[in-house]
Amino acid sequence: MTAVVGVVGGRGDVGSHAVRALRGRGCAVRIGGRSAPSGPNERVVDFRSESTVDEFCAGLDVLLNCAGPSREIGDVLAVAAHRAGADYVDVAGDEALHALLDPAGPRVAVLSAGLRPGLSGLFPRAVAAEFDRVDALEVHFGLLDRFTEVAAADYLQGVADGLTRPSAGWRGGARRTGEVRRTDVELPHFPGRVTVLTQLSTEDERLAAELGLERGDWRTVLCGEHVPAVVDRVRGTDRATAIADLRRASLLDLAGRSRFVTMTVRADGERGGAPESRTAVLHGAGNAELSGEVAAAAVAAVLAGTVPAGRHYAADVLDARAVVAELSARVTWPADDDEEGVL
Repeated sequence: MTAVVGVVGGRGDVGSHAVRALRGRGCAVRIGGRSAPSGPNERVVDFRSESTVDEFCAGLDVLLNCAGPSREIGDVLAVAAHRAGADYVDVAGDEALHALLDPAGPRVAVLSAGLRPGLSGLFPRAVAAEFDRVDALEVHFGLLDRFTEVAAADYLQGVADGLTRPSAGWRGGARRTGEVRRTDVELPHFPGRVTVLTQLSTEDERLAAELGLERGDWRTVLCGEHVPAVVDRVRGTDRATAIADLRRASLLDLAGRSRFVTMTVRADGERGGAPESRTAVLHGAGNAELSGEVAAAAVAAVLAGTVPAGRHYAADVLDARAVVAELSARVTWPADDDEEGVL
């Protein structure tokens, strides 16, 4: 029987890519949004209206949430999905949602199944899986893309909640204060001169602890001049102004340039009894495309029964090598000497 997947926010940037990816996997897709339906498989659904949510969830195998802001939706969609007997996947959903869900519930909930968090945890895991032991990881994550209103709101909420620690790295099994921002830097695999922020997220910390790393460095690469300036002042700005400023700055940085996502992972450790260092690079066309594909991969894993019941973060529970293998056309393994100059 064909699985039925409901996608809330299925007409949005991320949702539309997820819908295409799910249909490519043979799923029947039901699209939900607040605006009037424009097709036979579309329905009105508003997380603030329990009746529309329950009607949308009826008969689904999995509910995928691509809408936001995540903090406003909370656990409304996840609870409704489970009430209807469906599993739940969310491209966002951080620690706040994780805390609201039943850790031993009979249904599945997979959170943070997008780009960052999500693929940003899966890609380093896939690289680490090539080793018998990993001692150190160095990850650079950068993108040039527009901030949607939802993405800007979720970013600001993450800053407010301390989900990413600035100027922090992983040393000897714990978070430690690390280097500060570097500006006007040249990095392999990134265009032009960039700004580099050392940041350690909760997703990064979970991976570092799982691998037993001695050293871990995660760096955000800002490929423009306007977004870095706004990032400096968002903590002291009201939410509406900060969202507008982030959206405007991202468009200014994108003007005349093409969207992209680039992630580089360098791992040092041991393989086959000998020291080993490997670097992998992932390129994508933008946040929405990759987020949609990761979300679809999470749904597929849930439908296949490979994710146990309860609440999970995508990067912690999905098969990292399988997800990255599906993105293999975007992944390269440059020779080590190509990496000279990486921070």
